Amino acid sequence: MSSESLPLSGARAVVPARDAAPANGGYNYGFVGRTVAEAIGSFLLLFVGIGIAIFGNTAGGGIGSPLAFGLALAGAMAAFGFISGGHFNPAITLGSAVAGRTAWKFVLPYILAQLVGAVLGVAILWVVITGHDQIGEQARQFLSGTANGYGEHSTNLFPLPSALLMEVVGAALLTAVFLGAASRKAGTGSRKSLAVSGAFAVGVTYAVLLTVLVPVTNGGINPARSTAVAIFSEGWALEQLWLFWVAPLLGAVIAGLIFRSVDMTIDAHSNNAAAALDEDADDTDTVKPVAAKPANPASDAGSTTPVVDEEARGFFDKPADGTGTTRPEDGTPGNRA
Repeated sequence: MSSESLPLSGARAVVPARDAAPANGGYNYGFVGRTVAEAIGSFLLLFVGIGIAIFGNTAGGGIGSPLAFGLALAGAMAAFGFISGGHFNPAITLGSAVAGRTAWKFVLPYILAQLVGAVLGVAILWVVITGHDQIGEQARQFLSGTANGYGEHSTNLFPLPSALLMEVVGAALLTAVFLGAASRKAGTGSRKSLAVSGAFAVGVTYAVLLTVLVPVTNGGINPARSTAVAIFSEGWALEQLWLFWVAPLLGAVIAGLIFRSVDMTIDAHSNNAAAALDEDADDTDTVKPVAAKPANPASDAGSTTPVVDEEARGFFDKPADGTGTTRPEDGTPGNRA
């Protein structure tokens, strides 16, 4: 939350950062544009990550699947993050909504778009594999090798409790890094474009977390990724899919609640600091509110009236009459910023 002096009026207006103009050049991408961006980003993420996991093992070289997922996520965020926010993960979307960064009306459409994009990305890989004369009949086995699982289907036979704990912690950490990198406190606008450094931070974190989780669950964290692969894998993958929805969503909610509480604390501190600044500022910075004088156009032609943005005030700071306007000390109607 920032305060700026208004030289023309001699007063200080407090304007919340979340209401500032978007940093994407002023363009307001609509519902369709945002959901399409989420679908394309999810498609890119799964097509590259699962493609490397399958064909990289077949070719016996190249970069690892966790690194491929991380690089693909960073690229997708840099390319489409300024449109939709760059989630590409149902857990990130839910965590962002819980933290107050994403409107709840976008949660379900985002998740559906992410699922469509992820399934389409894996479906193309499925078509490519089944068209091969030698490995076409083993397509489900190839995809099962990239599916998430626990117990006997875990990479190293880790039981359900271990898989649950690791997925919750991994999703919470990834969501926390995303919310921190895309924090509106660090920039202007509630839907600002993700900086390259932020996309890089999230991508690297995703790659590192997947590297840790591969021996336990084959690297989940993303319910859209788990669902898309399970559809084209053997039956056990769909049976164990519930865990890879519940655990990541739970971890994301935990991270979202933490960031929401932090944002509320910062907002309260900013309100108090702004109020203290208005009271203590000297005359060269701003004009302090004083008791209104009787109207005298001749003598008061150069006087100024304090302007306050009501949207920046706390709920309990609203005027008692509920009109949403600020009144000077003499009770006469004031001007809203």
